[in-house]
Amino acid sequence: MFLSKTIFHRQPISFLVFCLFICVSTILQGQWKPAGDKIKTNWAQQIDPDNVLNDYPRPILERENWKNLNGLWDYSITQRGEETPNTYQGKILVPFAVESSLSGVMKEVGAENELWYRTTFSVPSDWSNKHILLHFGAVDWKTDVWINEVKVGTHSGGYTPFSFDISPFLKDGEQQLVVKVWDPSNDGPQPRGKQVKEPEGIWYTPVTGIWQTVWLEPVSEKHITNLKTVPNIDNKTVTVLPETMGANYGDIIEVTISDGSSIISSAKATVGMEITLSIDNPKLWSPESPFLYDMEVRLMVDDKEVDKVGSYFGMRKISMKKDDFGIVRMQLNNEDYFQFGPLDQGWWPDGLYTAPSDEALQYDIVKTKELGFNMIRKHVKVEPARWYTHCDRLGILVWQDMPNGDKGPQWQNHDYFNGTEFQRSPESEAIYRTEWKEIMDYLYSVPSIVVWVPFNEAWGQFKTEEIAEWTKTYDPSRLVNSASGGNFYRTGDIVDLHNYPAPAMYLYDAQRVNVLGEYGGIGLPVKNHLWKPDNNWGYVKFKNSKETTQQYIEYAEELKRLVKAGFSGAIYTQTTDVEGEVNGFMTYDRKVDKMNVSAVKKANQEVIDELQSN
Repeated sequence: MFLSKTIFHRQPISFLVFCLFICVSTILQGQWKPAGDKIKTNWAQQIDPDNVLNDYPRPILERENWKNLNGLWDYSITQRGEETPNTYQGKILVPFAVESSLSGVMKEVGAENELWYRTTFSVPSDWSNKHILLHFGAVDWKTDVWINEVKVGTHSGGYTPFSFDISPFLKDGEQQLVVKVWDPSNDGPQPRGKQVKEPEGIWYTPVTGIWQTVWLEPVSEKHITNLKTVPNIDNKTVTVLPETMGANYGDIIEVTISDGSSIISSAKATVGMEITLSIDNPKLWSPESPFLYDMEVRLMVDDKEVDKVGSYFGMRKISMKKDDFGIVRMQLNNEDYFQFGPLDQGWWPDGLYTAPSDEALQYDIVKTKELGFNMIRKHVKVEPARWYTHCDRLGILVWQDMPNGDKGPQWQNHDYFNGTEFQRSPESEAIYRTEWKEIMDYLYSVPSIVVWVPFNEAWGQFKTEEIAEWTKTYDPSRLVNSASGGNFYRTGDIVDLHNYPAPAMYLYDAQRVNVLGEYGGIGLPVKNHLWKPDNNWGYVKFKNSKETTQQYIEYAEELKRLVKAGFSGAIYTQTTDVEGEVNGFMTYDRKVDKMNVSAVKKANQEVIDELQSN
């Protein structure tokens, strides 16, 4: 941009600031554009590299002050074991994985290489008396972090948030952050979900490196780190366990619960103690009425507030009970409740694991509700915290899978209680246990999650009874679906059958909830909206929307019969097309609804209502 001296001297300061902003934005845009020629969502066109995913990352534990570090960073891919690069290969848009289009890079890394990041940041001057936490929403898989050339920590795990107190390593002025990531993808035993080096069919592109927001937060030396919240609608109470850093016995936690502007309950306790609060005439949370109570938690030291966080919770109960016909049914808030929803992979054609915007992140949930569903099975992936908050606020139940990893025994789903297990190495077993606990800790207080799924279709399945029983003991407030799709053992709350394409009930357990954990997969390729135009598949394929919708309705009619026979839940495959799969309600780019939405909604509501008509 050229400005003459005359124009320069005559313009007000605000005009000069505007011009500078335009110049900087133009430079940043010039350094970044989506890579590759794959299909993209409409949200990809709206990305500003200087303002990426700028919503508060952790709504269930929120503070007023924070700083987003997303944006253009330096990157380099080097052979594993090499020293910190002296020069970097280009720019990458954080937090999009390096293999994604929206990263601006779209390169493979692989187990033999490591991915390096570098950026600089400044700490706001009014944070000078605070401890500064550096947060990573999620990085896949092993992460090392340096601040100003000092290594400050490491973390292994691709699905959960982690942070470091970087205060001791800060200096005056600008700070340098360097991150190194190694991800062996399917060469390693770690949880990885659908990622493989050679994607095909139901297997997708690897995701390496930072894929959720990186951010800074100022806190006091003594501060709140987590909240574990468990509602009890029978006793009309909610129990809160605040977890803290640096606090001592005698420091006080104060919890206040509000309904809008009205305070309805409050209590105090010393740190480390559970706090149980009464909720008179509780408003119950459900997909039909997703009411959330607001909660404020303060940490007090010598009668002085040193930390305060905002949170929320829902009064809801998930349980199971035999009905009048002796069938074990899932119940929501002590009422029989048929749970019906899609298998949701959570993948994006432009961002892979990462939605291009917060609007995009909640779009699939909104569409799921529009289709008449009341539940989502989050399939072998864990989402950013904001996704779960959208589920809480919009009203949708969630079955949360553990992302599969390692190998597994031969999958079988017709021999009842005659499963086989995989002999994991001690390293692999330790990785699974650590990451499953971290995932449960991360999501423990999310109201919408009602079922934990430790294993799917025998992938990495080991010590099934022990893992299922540990899961139930660690969180007795939810149901455990120990082995989705087969390889069954006498454990957990649910027997989960998979059958494609039509729904079918070929096994039954009179002591457990019986569900159809996967069925359907009706394929419809839509021209100009395909990831692989010449190589796509579904479990059964049709040529137009009318035929596809009709087949879906026929399956729904059969499912209604199976509800009466004993099913208490069902999962249809799937929310969207994903890479080579074309069996979604929507195309992968979310631009086309492939079925008649109103007809599907009517069919789905009839399935859900069938249980109440028994």
